[in-house]
Amino acid sequence: MTIASDALAKRLRPLLKKPGIVEKKMFGGTGFMLHGNMAVGTTAKGDLLIRVDPGKADAALGRPGAFQMMMGERPMKGFVGVAAADTEDPDELKGWITLALDYTKTLDPK
Repeated sequence: MTIASDALAKRLRPLLKKPGIVEKKMFGGTGFMLHGNMAVGTTAKGDLLIRVDPGKADAALGRPGAFQMMMGERPMKGFVGVAAADTEDPDELKGWITLALDYTKTLDPK
């Protein structure tokens, strides 16, 4: 974990205190799982990782600070990153979390 990742996770915790959400350390950051499905997370660089409806990913990628999450050389389908600087505004951060949770709620529990 990095200082930047820890700082973002600290800001996310109060926003994600909801039934069914479990916090897990993963991939150099912190993941917040909803009924076993990754919904929101932090990256080692301190960026935000969110799960999105793959059919709405292009719209999410058009928002300020958004970028395609990659696993090595491959795009992570259904996951969008948000640059740390673009998560500073509390309302923007809440909007990203809402987007992620709204979609993740539609997935079957694991």
